[in-house]
Amino acid sequence: MPIPIVNSIASWILKKRIHHMELFKKHPNEVQNELLLDLVYKAQNTEFGKTYGFDEIKSYETFKERVPVQTYEDFEATFERCRQGEKNIIWPSPITMFAKSSGTTGSKSKFIPVSQESLEDCHYAASKDLLCMYLNNNPDSKLFTGKSLRLGGSKEIYQDKGTSYGDLSALLIYNMPFWASYSSTPGNSVSLMSDWETKMQAIVDETIKERVTSLAGVPSWMLVLLNDVLKTSGKSTIDEVWPDLEVYFHGGVSFEPYVNQYEHIIPSSKMRYYEIYNASEGFFAAQDLNDSKDLLLMLDYGIFFEFIPMSTYGTPKEKVISLSEVEIDENYAIVISTNSGLWRYKIGDTVRFTSLDPFRIRVTGRTKHHINAFGEELIIENAEAAIKKTACELNCEVMEYTAAPVFMNGKKKGAHEWILEFKTPPENLSDFQIRLDKNLQEINSDYEAKRYNNMTLDLLKIHQAKPKLFQNWLKHHNKLGGQHKIPRLSNNREHLEELLALNEN
Repeated sequence: MPIPIVNSIASWILKKRIHHMELFKKHPNEVQNELLLDLVYKAQNTEFGKTYGFDEIKSYETFKERVPVQTYEDFEATFERCRQGEKNIIWPSPITMFAKSSGTTGSKSKFIPVSQESLEDCHYAASKDLLCMYLNNNPDSKLFTGKSLRLGGSKEIYQDKGTSYGDLSALLIYNMPFWASYSSTPGNSVSLMSDWETKMQAIVDETIKERVTSLAGVPSWMLVLLNDVLKTSGKSTIDEVWPDLEVYFHGGVSFEPYVNQYEHIIPSSKMRYYEIYNASEGFFAAQDLNDSKDLLLMLDYGIFFEFIPMSTYGTPKEKVISLSEVEIDENYAIVISTNSGLWRYKIGDTVRFTSLDPFRIRVTGRTKHHINAFGEELIIENAEAAIKKTACELNCEVMEYTAAPVFMNGKKKGAHEWILEFKTPPENLSDFQIRLDKNLQEINSDYEAKRYNNMTLDLLKIHQAKPKLFQNWLKHHNKLGGQHKIPRLSNNREHLEELLALNEN
């Protein structure tokens, strides 16, 4: 079948989904409540459902009263029973797949259940919806005339007692439907290679000859790959390698620190960037408009959403609210109940709503990845914005960074200590230090209050990282790969101390 016909048919099929999206945009709370009762009904005869009387739950209020909010640690023993092959514990259909994840900083592996329903009705449905929204916004797209270069994780799939586990991207690739496999590159044999450094060159060698029209992966690692493509091909820009490239679907970490670098190596005016928000626990939101930073919350993927205002998070007054109660610009921790048997589960991410009609969000960070040693409540969104503004003012580029508190010691005041890896360093690091501190104060009033007259916090400390310091740190911890992330902010100094020591050697 000629490529233009394939493109037209695919576009027509995907665009039909727009009508279904309009339903949850117009009736979000009704769609979510119906979804919750459906999840509860399906799981009423599971061990978990019997424990909490799912057969008697007919409303969100009853569900909220009966089922406690839980963390991975609360669920860990239950998940392990599922992984050992026990059935009908948290979800009625057999759960044979587990996404292995250690998050951003944890050394302990987590095994998140992934049901067949979640795989098909959430993760793969999201992939189709993302294409649907993109095509709806760009009717002249020629996306299907080429292939999508996917950059997944570096873990193999392991089999154990009738179940399998690997990182989420590996599970998705391993179980990928034919339509997705047909339009993707590289092939599975390369995508699932376990040695990350060998794999990167293998991806370059295979994809450099393909007609690539889209990219998909984590920004930090995709940038490494694209620079390897330029090095191998001898070309100056990615446009010269793949002239039909038109969109990059990215997620996993903030895109802000990488924008200038991508625009430098992909100068094409037709290039677009679409952000997604997914995790081992599910696919939550996606950019639905061109040139937007807001993500549409996807409400019909088998995920019921609740939220905890961060002003009460972790306190005796912690409050859990439904989607109908959220407000614009408040910072919330996400709680989910899903078709993989996660019930009122804290995923550890924070978001704020930018729109309530429809519900659109921006990811602001992690519940554990902020600095609040002195009441300053510095979150990743603040840090990204301040770094971007500072870099723009001083005409430099930041590639990676992390920060942690300097704790008070006797008469010594507290401070924040940063280590940053620059692609283009500032002419004067002290200027960067002073401006970053100033911009943080402008963005975060709590930080400004603690910095007032140096009463609580002194001027932040700053270090310039050696080239590839963060990549070497990840390699040292056996965390090279598409889903592993640099810890941006932390309330303790563990990672910062390791990076500083590595930077001195």
